[in-house]
Amino acid sequence: MITWSRGRAQQLRRIDTRVVDAALAVMLAVASFGSATQFSVPGWPPLDVLAFLLICFGNLPLLWRSSAPVAVLVVACVIWSVYLAIGYPPMASWASLVALYTVAARCSVKVSAVCLAAVGLLVLISGLLLLSAATAAAQTLAVLVVWAFGVDRRRLSVLSAWLRREQEDKAQRAITEERVRIARELHDIVAHHMSVVSVQAGLARYVFTSDPATARAALDTIATSSFEAQEEMRRLLAVLRTNGDDPAYAPAPGLARLNELADRVRAAGVPVELIVRGAPRPVGPGADQCVYRVVQESLTNVLKHAGPASAVVVLDYTATGLTVNISDDGAGRSLAGKSRNAEAHGLLGMRERARLYGGTVIAGPGAQGGFEVVFTLPLPGGRPDGEQREGTDLE
Repeated sequence: MITWSRGRAQQLRRIDTRVVDAALAVMLAVASFGSATQFSVPGWPPLDVLAFLLICFGNLPLLWRSSAPVAVLVVACVIWSVYLAIGYPPMASWASLVALYTVAARCSVKVSAVCLAAVGLLVLISGLLLLSAATAAAQTLAVLVVWAFGVDRRRLSVLSAWLRREQEDKAQRAITEERVRIARELHDIVAHHMSVVSVQAGLARYVFTSDPATARAALDTIATSSFEAQEEMRRLLAVLRTNGDDPAYAPAPGLARLNELADRVRAAGVPVELIVRGAPRPVGPGADQCVYRVVQESLTNVLKHAGPASAVVVLDYTATGLTVNISDDGAGRSLAGKSRNAEAHGLLGMRERARLYGGTVIAGPGAQGGFEVVFTLPLPGGRPDGEQREGTDLE
């Protein structure tokens, strides 16, 4: 029922306003003719051809009601004044009332107030010509009501326009934020996979002649990492083009793909141990991807800055959320010069991601040396009873 009503409303909005104005002019002219012929006023002469012509031409200007409302009202009032001045029986000018409503709905309050005074004066004169104070008061009240409805319509139109602009601004801000998020995703993808490719390319070049098997394995890792980077970038670009509805691309990586991430880093020469503690609980899609990207960025930093090192990734499901600890035992991590700038940008990105989901990221030198990143993410719900696992390797 709601869908049908919305569809009908959209069809009505698509109707040309000139068609509506023409239909309104014809309808009011017919109604005026009908009331003039069926209801005679005692003591007043009957209507002749000139009177009917004035009635017809008094409604005809409504054809231009939407494009020139003030001019239409002026013409309608002038013709109505001529009608009354000739001495024809006083009757309501529906065209003037409709034109007044249009002026109040489309023009400023000052302009519509002047038009209200003009129409009100003619209505008052028409009522007094009938020697009926009650009729004059009723017609004047009707004019005031029509004007008030028009002013209220204008207020609603202004409010609707403001709301549309506000929605457009919000939509534009959402698009900008989504583009920033996608740019961050592309940065993480390129940074991680290019780090793997760089390390493996260096290894392959170093052992190319002395250890062909190792060189071949390094080239295989480069091919795999390049393919995965290409697929992830293609998926993100598909989101831009199809709003993420294209089923040809896999969903964004999350916790389920941490083992694949660890395998790539191991293939690049950094041993990685994955440990889960506590009972895993469902994580929302956005938070799931956030955890993956934080771990990916941290392991990428190990590859780029830690030198010879090993890394440990611990996922600890607590009663209030998930704590992810990524630590390494490298001695080559330096936050000076270019390394400091590159790593600082990476840490800023991780903190920004965490903040989106109510989490925090703390990074710094580890207690036993090396470097440590602690990512805390709140999760809904408590830990199920009796389902805690300590020190379980994900593999």
